[in-house]
Amino acid sequence: MVSARRTSVWLEGKSPRARKADQPSGLDREKITEAAVRLLDAEGLAKFSMRKLAAELNVTAMSVYWYVDTKDDLLELALDRVVGELAIPDTGPGTDWREQLRQLATSYRELFVAHPWASSLVGHFLNIGPRSMEFSRTAQQVIANTGLPLHLQSGAMASVFQFVYGFGTIEGHFRQRCAEAGMTQDEFFQHAMGIVREQPTYKENFEHAERMMEARGGDTVAEMRERDFQFALDVQIAGIEAMVVPDA
Repeated sequence: MVSARRTSVWLEGKSPRARKADQPSGLDREKITEAAVRLLDAEGLAKFSMRKLAAELNVTAMSVYWYVDTKDDLLELALDRVVGELAIPDTGPGTDWREQLRQLATSYRELFVAHPWASSLVGHFLNIGPRSMEFSRTAQQVIANTGLPLHLQSGAMASVFQFVYGFGTIEGHFRQRCAEAGMTQDEFFQHAMGIVREQPTYKENFEHAERMMEARGGDTVAEMRERDFQFALDVQIAGIEAMVVPDA
């Protein structure tokens, strides 16, 4: 029986085993994880099951359990797998921390847009897989490169990456909702705004919001969202710069 107190597949999960004679040829943990990511992307977290995964691989569920103990273990592996898609900047001497931070933030946002299911798993697991740890080490180094004193660095990381997490999660879920409705993002947005404008309380609650959307510019949802993201990231970077004490 698997203990309810298990912490991470990276600490307590079974190690990949050699294939038994009666196991399907060509099956390994990496291929199982890749198939899990494809299924999660296609159907989402709520519909994901080991039975569906086994069918995707054309094997029995017991064949999958030869390589992972639990569904949670596989989800943790899948999360680390997609974190490996993040672009990792060079943080060596002579590099600009602002550009490093922009690259990391942009890539982190893209992760949640491409894989909406991942946002539900971040924080649920310890995120100590090799790819997640590489991202974490790089983010820590970038924040250290800002010149912030050590006691402020964790707060700066939280400010930037929790903002990006929220932004990317909402964006990913919106894109998924549009796809489920069979609409483009612009079609869905215009449809939703049309319904809102018909409400009796529109003038009181939404006119100012609509003027703000018009003022920020952009002809499409993607353009408006990009302007918002870039400005919000500018605010984050300016805030860090303001907190750095100049060398005496």
